[in-house]
Amino acid sequence: MAVELQAVVMAVYGGSRMQDLTTSIPKPLLPVGNKPLVWYPLNMLERAGFEEVIVVTTKEVQKYIPDMRMKVEVVCLPDDKAPEMGTADSLRHISSKIKSDVLVISCDLITEVALHEVIDLFRAHNATLTMLMQKAPEPSEHVPGQKGKQKAVEERDFIGVDDGGSRLLLLANEEDLDDGLDLKKCIFQRYPRIHMKMGMLDAHLYCLRKYVLDFLADNDSFSSVRRELVPYLVSKQFSHKNVNHETDKKGKKPSGARNERPSDIYSYIPRDSLLEMALDKSSWKDHRGDMRESYHGSRLRCYVHVASNELCCRVNSLAMYMEANKQVPQSSICSEEPRVHTTADIVDKLMVGADSMIGEQTKIGEKTSVKHSIVGAKCVIEGRVKITNCIIMNGVIIQDSCSLQGSVICNKAVVHSGADIKDCLLGSGLQINSKGE
Repeated sequence: MAVELQAVVMAVYGGSRMQDLTTSIPKPLLPVGNKPLVWYPLNMLERAGFEEVIVVTTKEVQKYIPDMRMKVEVVCLPDDKAPEMGTADSLRHISSKIKSDVLVISCDLITEVALHEVIDLFRAHNATLTMLMQKAPEPSEHVPGQKGKQKAVEERDFIGVDDGGSRLLLLANEEDLDDGLDLKKCIFQRYPRIHMKMGMLDAHLYCLRKYVLDFLADNDSFSSVRRELVPYLVSKQFSHKNVNHETDKKGKKPSGARNERPSDIYSYIPRDSLLEMALDKSSWKDHRGDMRESYHGSRLRCYVHVASNELCCRVNSLAMYMEANKQVPQSSICSEEPRVHTTADIVDKLMVGADSMIGEQTKIGEKTSVKHSIVGAKCVIEGRVKITNCIIMNGVIIQDSCSLQGSVICNKAVVHSGADIKDCLLGSGLQINSKGE
């Protein structure tokens, strides 16, 4: 499966909606289930059979990329430009390294969706783009450090698909629907019935043809794959400008042709001489039903796989960060990982719930209970402490007789004796006074 696709993981800046966490910890390194966030797409690729991957990141993150069995090539973006570079800019930066069709995954995606289901769509329909989407989750009732119910997740999409549910015909942000939806007549001529789906989230996993990367390399007006490139490709599927610039039968410009940079995606799609020969020797009446699109449809085709009941979440907000840490320990992704690290020192192991995880070299004192929580590495938790629905990062010290509920405690924070903490986010290195609330 993995042979003909190059894998690229985007592990750059981000986390604008979770700055309380990402100001001290780069987003790709945020711990989820005691693994850095970037480990999850790398693990998915490795399990799917990929032998190589390019990780696009920054120097700050580079030295912390986890070791994998597959070959990991790290490409760092320029320090002075990285904060302003979008995903399309990052792909353009590595375009010389892309030699084939490409699979692009964001570092904040955690999913049990079988990767082959997305790739098989890409192959079977000779698609230009295949993407993964999910139904938007319900807003969280409680988010640490925030009062009231969290606002709905941003960037929820409205999509239109064919009867099969996989051909992506329409794509628009739900916020844009107030201004009406521009529907092309030619779409309804080909697809009289379009199934509409609301409240969809882009999972930021894309299969793209090599010619899309070539197009992107020549068009620096695109900065974001999600906001600009994908909507462009979906909208161009039924464009009347199905143009081919001066090219020979191999898709290359003949000598003497004008050396102008084409701006339309159709100019980059290689010509298929075998298909053209078949069309020359047959009439449209010979190809109806399932074969109609292959013979007479657009040469630019977009498809979508919608996740069903599998774990599929993007860790792009504090609420989703909490949700991911709840779901990951129960998922198949961590089925081979020990819930309690072998080097952890726990006085009363029965006090640690089966739905919790304890990191390496962490010490937990007597009569301390840990329920529905993740405790990181090298933490010291003294006796008579109650921890419920919490994420405790690395190197945290919690002294005796404390109570922690529904909170996130960042690296090297110190909670002194008798403190009572509820629905809080404690930043890295922060200290809470004895008996503080």
